[in-house]
Amino acid sequence: MTSLDQGYRALVVGASGGIGSAFCDLLRNDPVCLEVVALSRSTDGLDVTEEKMIAAAAERLSAEGQFFDLVICATGALTINGIGPEKAMRAVTSEAMAAQFALNAIGPALVMKYFSPLLVKNRRSLMGFLSARVGSIGDNRLGGWISYRASKAALNQIIRTGAIEIARTRPQSVVVSLHPGSVATSLSANFAAAHERFAPEESAGLLLSTLDRLSPESNGGFFAYDGSVIEW
Repeated sequence: MTSLDQGYRALVVGASGGIGSAFCDLLRNDPVCLEVVALSRSTDGLDVTEEKMIAAAAERLSAEGQFFDLVICATGALTINGIGPEKAMRAVTSEAMAAQFALNAIGPALVMKYFSPLLVKNRRSLMGFLSARVGSIGDNRLGGWISYRASKAALNQIIRTGAIEIARTRPQSVVVSLHPGSVATSLSANFAAAHERFAPEESAGLLLSTLDRLSPESNGGFFAYDGSVIEW
């Protein structure tokens, strides 16, 4: 990361997932990065749908004097409790939709609530949240996947709104939604037959490069892995 100071610190939430673990590996191999703190459900028991867990993790890091130049939220799921994306509106259920919103929108909102105060204040900081192109309302030409699309659209609004607030106290911050492309992870394994998929480390590398190039004027934006702007 060439835009961050020597000895920068990074936090990855969702670090045990395919893309999350790739972020950790790349950052640990960056000679400019001093430390990577990795949090996940499988290693730390951190469930982003449980507010008390997120609050406790943030409080612990704060008590340790930890502040971060880079925060990545790499959580999310397409299939939850064995239920995948709907093909038509008639397949929507309140339970499945609530589960999508809990993990893909409310969880990241809580990550922002509790971890954005741990961003450094007086220099450049970056905060990226994994979203998805299908969360774009303007780009929706196929329909389907109602709950997943809606949860990611909600996430994008959360990021946009939160970014404005964070910039009031951290004017050099860049807080954005990121589309990782179709990545060879368990999330997309059953839905990518017709699509070429990135290896997780390739996607993570492209996303870090995109973050590295963004200026504070890009704060609150929605960007693809190649740096292109995605319409809302």
